[in-house]
Amino acid sequence: MTRTGLEIFLEKIPEKLTGKRVGILCHAASITRGFEHVIDVFHATKEFRLTAVFGPQHGLHGQTQDNMIEWQSQLHPVYKIPLFSLYGANRKPTPEMLKEIDAFIIDLQDVGTRIYTYIWTVKLCMEACSEAGIPVWILDRPNPVARLKCDGPVLKSDFFTFVGGACIPLCHRMTFAEMALWIKEKYHPACDLHIVKMDNWQRSSLYSDTGLPWVLPSPNMPTLQAAIVYPGTVLIEALNLSEARGTTTPFELFGAPYLNTVELRKNLMDRKIPGCAFRIHNYIPTFHKFHGELCNGMQIHVTDTDKFRPVETALELFDAIIETSAPDSLKFIPPPYEYEYRLMPFDILSGDSGMRETLLKRQNLIAEKERWATETEVFEKEFREFSLYKE
Repeated sequence: MTRTGLEIFLEKIPEKLTGKRVGILCHAASITRGFEHVIDVFHATKEFRLTAVFGPQHGLHGQTQDNMIEWQSQLHPVYKIPLFSLYGANRKPTPEMLKEIDAFIIDLQDVGTRIYTYIWTVKLCMEACSEAGIPVWILDRPNPVARLKCDGPVLKSDFFTFVGGACIPLCHRMTFAEMALWIKEKYHPACDLHIVKMDNWQRSSLYSDTGLPWVLPSPNMPTLQAAIVYPGTVLIEALNLSEARGTTTPFELFGAPYLNTVELRKNLMDRKIPGCAFRIHNYIPTFHKFHGELCNGMQIHVTDTDKFRPVETALELFDAIIETSAPDSLKFIPPPYEYEYRLMPFDILSGDSGMRETLLKRQNLIAEKERWATETEVFEKEFREFSLYKE
């Protein structure tokens, strides 16, 4: 059974934190095995004093649904300490926010996809704490989909935004602490970074192997199955295609009024995409894209996680939609997206313009996948230096 960094931390709180004023960056999934939230646990401890709480996108308790829906700083209703929003007027902690803390602790649940914004909030926190001379502590948690192989383009520095700030693949296999180590090495070497590792976790596992409870890390990540397909279907956010926000199975479902799902399913099955199957499933979103409209849709069912490649599958899916839809039905939406007003949303999500150009120009998909494989091979060799866990 896996024990999280939080569990290890609470068993023996580091002496360096004794008597210190502590800030915590956390969210809804920052819980103990017994479902106690880290804010309550830290407030009750005698070893240090909790003086500030910071929250990322979607708020402390997952209250804000969509991208670019900000939430405001406030006082904790019970403990009367500041709750600072890092997804509002500020995404990087200000000196004023940090003035009452001696150490900055981070306990966030990631989902193993580069575009998930929590790690980029951490990158900004590491920068701010380096400037303020405040040490940072990361309490590590599992990458829920680490069993999946690396997949997708490696992000290029010209495409760095709030949905990607390091040269890593879309599906990267790293834990939160390992990404923080990568960020320290590459971008903020002055950061005084401390890692509290997990116990009894291997990279070849899925979250369902850990024995830990699943708590939604964000409002549209209800299940592990959603997290498995997410590295690929998150790209739908940058298309005039519904990723099924406004349903109970976002990212597993996709659809649009213009899809011919009978032809599309036949096309997809003929491609023999490994590790998954496609089933027709129409739906009417209660909010977001095509709100209130009938979407001709399908669900991706992952049948073999060892063979499934979420980003490769998405590439095949988008190509099949182009082949089976009326001309120009599938479109790439323009900016803005997550505070980026210049670059194409699909490019900042995928990692560069290569995937979009391959689809638009109807180029060979094999060549595009081989490009990713070459990039991820280089990444994987470098990542071995930062790896904290066994395969």
